[in-house]
Order: sequence, then structure tokens, then C-alpha cells
Amino acid sequence: MRTVLDTTDLPSKERTSAWEETAALALVTQRFRFPDPERFGALIRAMELGAAQLSTIAYAPLVSYRSARLIRQSDPEFYQLALITSGRQGVEQGGHETLLSPGEMVLYDSSQPFQGRVDTGQEQSGCVLLQFPRRLMPLPDRVVRPVCGTALKPTAGMGLVFRQMLTTLADTDTELSGSDQARLGTTVVDLAAAVVAGHVEQASALPPESRLSALYHEMVGFIVRNLPDPHLGPAAVAEAHSVSLRTVHRVFRAHETTVGDVIRRERMSRCRRDLADPRDASPVRAIGARWGYPRPSEFTRAFRAATGMTPTEFRAVAQNRF
Repeated sequence: MRTVLDTTDLPSKERTSAWEETAALALVTQRFRFPDPERFGALIRAMELGAAQLSTIAYAPLVSYRSARLIRQSDPEFYQLALITSGRQGVEQGGHETLLSPGEMVLYDSSQPFQGRVDTGQEQSGCVLLQFPRRLMPLPDRVVRPVCGTALKPTAGMGLVFRQMLTTLADTDTELSGSDQARLGTTVVDLAAAVVAGHVEQASALPPESRLSALYHEMVGFIVRNLPDPHLGPAAVAEAHSVSLRTVHRVFRAHETTVGDVIRRERMSRCRRDLADPRDASPVRAIGARWGYPRPSEFTRAFRAATGMTPTEFRAVAQNRF
């Protein structure tokens, strides 16, 4: 993430104009009203994901609107999907009027007039915003248009996976290569399409490659949530998603991995984290059991195969206990 705008160090009289100029460049052209311009403040951070862009935005109360006239003057033809992270925010588009709370999502279209607002009485509100060209949306307009301006309520499954991916990307400090950015952009757009399709029960409208990508990430999300279960495996993944074992293997093969590889990778990641944490005084065997290895001998074998050390040796090195 790079900081695009931070009004903290600007004179108060310049903050609203800085917001308007930056929002037009980094987002889409809009007009604004500020209930308390003297106390307005905002922060925009953004990262490129190929043709898509992910932003974290925090702002004081305001009203924004994009009119038909503005659309005629300038339209990048973007979809924007916002995940509300703080405050209560209202959106109007396509005849829908929606008030959103943290954890809820809303999709809107730069080619349709809309109005947004952050209620007064709040110090600041925030969101994670994914925007991407409409041409990249794998769903047809007839499926997407009725959803614009409506709340995509928090749900399990794909909605949870998508929200976790957005927040994880927004918080990452990892430097991403151009190819990584492009690949992640394709993934988040496919997941966004899957969330929209699931909202209107039109999953069949997704093209096969998007369905496959979305199903893979949903399955990985299921694995991560169920790592403590020692019986976690392909059969459990298949049952949870009402598909055959053959389908599970095909989905993971398309991503050049296996269910077993993903389980081992995710379990080892958490075991290493907990063993390296000096605040965690749990016995080694308890940490193994916590992440799906109820038998200490099995945990030791798996950990040695992954790291070249026993869990006890790893803990001593990680915590400088020689």
C-alpha cells in the first residue's frame, strides 16, 4: 500500500479540495458536500493489482454524488466494491437505498448515477475498496445491474473468503512483484463475481474458469477454518462443498497443488508461529494438537519433514534458547 492522500499535515482550509482532487484521480469523479469542512480529514492508501486497484479509505462525514452529467463528462467504466470497516455509510444507486454497517459490502457502477454519505455524528468512517474495469467482470450485466446499490450481507463461504482476502491484502507489508499483482487482481475479481453471483443465486452465470478459481479459494478457506480437525482431508472438503472427491482433486490440480499440501502448509505455518512466540508457554505436544496433530510422534515427524528440525529444536532456535 502506498499513501495517496493524508490530510493530517495540510491546513484545514485545503483539506476538502485535496480530497476532491485526489478522489477524482484515484477513484472516480464525484461532487461532495462537507457538513463540517473545518474539521474534515481523510486518508487514502492504495495498491495496484494488475488492472484492478485496492484502496483503504478513511474519511470524516461527507456526502458524495455522481450525476448523469458527470458520467457523460468522464466515465472510466469501473465497478467498485466497498467493504465497510468502520462507521455507518449510506449508498443510493439504481433505485436502491442502503445503509451499511461494518462487515457489509456494496457494489456500485461508475456508469450509473449514485450518492453516498457518511452520517454526521461519527468522527470517521472507513472502507476497503476494490475497483476494476467493468470489462473484467465475468458476469453479464443482466446479473450485476440489479445488485448495484444493495447490501451484500455478511455470509459464510465465499463472502467470508472474499472479505478475508481483501483485509489481508490491505494489511500486507509484503512487496509484490508485477506478476503477483496481476495474478491477485484476477483472483479478487473472480471472488467478487462469485460473491455477487451467490447473492442473486446465479452461480451458473460465472464462466467455468471463474467458478473453478472461486471454488478453490472457498475450499482453502474451509481448510484454514478447520485445521484443528485431525480428520481434515479431501473427503471432508468434498462433503462440505457437496461435490465429488474427483472434483476436489481437479480443483486443486488446476492450481498445481493438492489438499494434503495445503493442509500441511497451513498447519506448519501456525505451528511455527506458535512455537516462536515467547508468550506461548504451551507444551510442544499441545501446540501440535491445537493444529491437527493429536499424536506427538506424528507431529514431530511432520514438523521435521517440513523444517529439518524437531518442534523442540525449532522453539529453542526461534526463541534464542540455547
